[in-house]
Amino acid sequence: AWPTPFSVEVLDEHPEAVVLATGDPLVSGVATTLIERYGAEAVTVVPAVSSVTLARARMGWTDPTVLRDPRHLPRHLAPGHRVLLLSPDETTPAQVAVLLAEAGYGATTMTALSDLGTDHETHAAASAADGGPAASRLHVLALELRGSAVSSWATGLADDAFEHDGQLTKRDLRAAALARLAPHPGALLWDVGAGAGSVGIEWSRAHPSCRAVAVERDPERAARIARNATRLGVPELRIVEGSAPEALAGLEAPDAVFVGGGATAPGLLETCRDRLAPGGRLVVHAVTLETERLVIDLHAALGGELTRHAVETAAPIGAFTGWTPARAVVQWAWVKP
Repeated sequence: AWPTPFSVEVLDEHPEAVVLATGDPLVSGVATTLIERYGAEAVTVVPAVSSVTLARARMGWTDPTVLRDPRHLPRHLAPGHRVLLLSPDETTPAQVAVLLAEAGYGATTMTALSDLGTDHETHAAASAADGGPAASRLHVLALELRGSAVSSWATGLADDAFEHDGQLTKRDLRAAALARLAPHPGALLWDVGAGAGSVGIEWSRAHPSCRAVAVERDPERAARIARNATRLGVPELRIVEGSAPEALAGLEAPDAVFVGGGATAPGLLETCRDRLAPGGRLVVHAVTLETERLVIDLHAALGGELTRHAVETAAPIGAFTGWTPARAVVQWAWVKP
């Protein structure tokens, strides 16, 4: 019997086991987990037609996005986009319908393709606003998304996309930081002094395999980061509650580090530089004179790119309009040799 939640560790005591799985075990299937745990040489895969293949054939779709976890759906909301969701169980359509309706996608057509490839195969469709279709425990959920564009994969989401208490890397500076952090598939970011978690969240949204750790000492802000990550479709964002550099001990070495606050903490930037692999990227934002002096000295000693960002936005001045400046921020970006 498989444990709940699902895990393949039960096979540790059965090295000659045969695992029966639906469809192609390497198309979002159990063989991926088996190979990660035991190695490709220990696993023989005998594929069959996958549920994704059958679902695409039934819907006549050539270009859907395939998701394994409904929590990732918010990242993919776009009008006219098609998604195949490999549902965990029969309760998924109702849960997804609520998520879509709350995001303004209540007009989405949801089709539950149940028991694909069997004599009992059924198809049922309903809108998200109507609660979604009924489905068997084993089904694929086909979504034809209908709603307004709510977000973007480009860096620099609107500030109001995040719940925050003012401790937020604003969108223009966030876009500048992420451009220099350079997210790429499989890379890991440390977001130190994460605040609302905006940099780590946008890093994670850049590619499904991008990973991030948000380090935040304030418990309320840490809880807020978790809510932001869930709402924006990257629930795997790891949150470490504690003060850096102590909270960094034991973390996997990063490919990039963003320090949005607390850069003057003794040993913090030294720890970040030491833990980075060659070619790793460090971006530090300085708002105070003390932090600015620190990054200016580091730039003089280590090089890199030093930029002062001063952003002004138009705002009313009585019956007229004028420029309102935000606090200037000095950004130091450095690549480890």
